[in-house]
Order: sequence, then structure tokens, then C-alpha cells
Amino acid sequence: MSINRISSLKEVAEIARNETNFSYPLRDFLDGFYADPKPEKLSEAPPLLINFMNDEGVADAYLAAVCDQLCRCYRFPRPSWIKGPGRVLKKPYFAAKTHGLRMIYLQESPSAFRERNIFVSANTLSRV
Repeated sequence: MSINRISSLKEVAEIARNETNFSYPLRDFLDGFYADPKPEKLSEAPPLLINFMNDEGVADAYLAAVCDQLCRCYRFPRPSWIKGPGRVLKKPYFAAKTHGLRMIYLQESPSAFRERNIFVSANTLSRV
């Protein structure tokens, strides 16, 4: 039995635009990507979500960081869209609220996320 997974980061954004949450579509995409990693799943630019999500651009920068990190891990060429407007945050975003966790995230956040002013755990893209 085959499961239909979200097949690209572009599709993640298109679904999130209608749901105002990209956590589930992103997790579904990652599950499918890890099962069958291909650069074309990352190549098309996701539409910007800032006007739909009211999150100061966090989702847009996060999707670029996800793409960048996966390209680095799989040695895929990095698409140019990840450096486009709206793909880097002006203010730091921390995936943690406590000071202690923020300090840990400052140290362990993958470089693809740090470069976009996003601070997350080292295993933020891990799936179980």
C-alpha cells in the first residue's frame, strides 16, 4: 500500500497557505523525502507565506532553512530561491521560550537555520 505524501516544499507552502499552519505538511513532506530523497523535491520555490501566516516571515525563512539543510546533508545543489527576499529574518526567532533552551539552541542550531536567524534544536528535522 502506497501513501501519498506531500512531494515538495512548494506543496508544503501551498497547503499551509490554506491551513495557516505548516507543521503537519512539513512533517509529511520530510517523511516522504527521507524515504526517497531527490533534489527536485526542493528545487521549486515555495510561495511566500508572510501575508497568510502573520508570523513576521518565520515560515518563509524556515522553509528556506529546511531546503538548505537537506541540500547540505544530501549534497544536492542548493536552489537560488533560498537566498531570495523574505528568506532571512530580521529579528531572531527561537523555537524555545525558556532562556536555558534558547542558550542551547544558540549553540546547536544547524548553520542553515542560524544563517537565517532561526534557532532550533540540532535534530529539528529528525523524524521517528
